[in-house]
Amino acid sequence: MQARVKWVEGLTFMGESASGHQVLMDGNAGDKAPSPMEMVLMSVGGCSAIDVVSILQKGRNDVRDCEVRLTSARRDEAPRTFTEINLHFVVTGKGLTEKAVERAVNLSAEKYCSVSLMLGKAAAVTHSFEIIAVG
Repeated sequence: MQARVKWVEGLTFMGESASGHQVLMDGNAGDKAPSPMEMVLMSVGGCSAIDVVSILQKGRNDVRDCEVRLTSARRDEAPRTFTEINLHFVVTGKGLTEKAVERAVNLSAEKYCSVSLMLGKAAAVTHSFEIIAVG
């Protein structure tokens, strides 16, 4: 996997993936775009949400929506690494069982989400979920 990051102006940078997608990042506390640490936090949410939805769909569950609400804590001094990250999944669907959603979240956390597993080597990563049933 390869990528590049190019300086735009001030502390704003444009990241470009090998697949050609671009994303703006800002080192001024997210003035013009997400900061790199915000991108890392969103990345772990995206990685894990992809797993959860995919696992539930493969199990023929009727998933209508999945949102991950991320909370974190960081060190006060440099380097300001994450010390804690919680991924709280809000999964909406018809006939979803607690067992199925818990299984999907656990498989993502323990086996599939590369970002979460990598960050777990440096921070306490926890997962929680709730189900919203639709008729």
